[in-house]
Amino acid sequence: MLTHLDSQGRANMVDVTEKAVTEREATAEARVRMLPQTLQMIVDGEHPKGDVFAVARIAGIQAAKKTSDLIPLCHPLMLTSVKVELSAEGADAVRIVARCKLAGQTGVEMEALTAASVAALTIYDMCKAVDKGMVIEQVRLLEKVGGKSGHYKVQA
Repeated sequence: MLTHLDSQGRANMVDVTEKAVTEREATAEARVRMLPQTLQMIVDGEHPKGDVFAVARIAGIQAAKKTSDLIPLCHPLMLTSVKVELSAEGADAVRIVARCKLAGQTGVEMEALTAASVAALTIYDMCKAVDKGMVIEQVRLLEKVGGKSGHYKVQA
């Protein structure tokens, strides 16, 4: 059942008033594929715009906090933790892992996905002058804990 549709099939915000406040956490990831020399420039700290990972981390955190402004039917949430980790993966990719937590009445999957996505977009923005062919890929939910639907973990 799609919870964002009313009985007439119209989009609406889910009413979470009666839901219990529980601890909830979600982890999402994204990857940015790029030329090996672009990744090397980032890792070596030689990018003319500064520390790419630091800027992308802050952008991801900020995005998680603004998810309800971007996704129309998301509830504004009082996040208690947002962590965005970036690391070189192989010779030509950056892996981004975003984790969001709260004690609340609805989950934080969209916040984690938004954080990972915006961090990836920020990497693209900062590096597009040297590598327009970068590809953002594999944006996905890795794990969610808490709430009525229980625990979900992606199969490896």
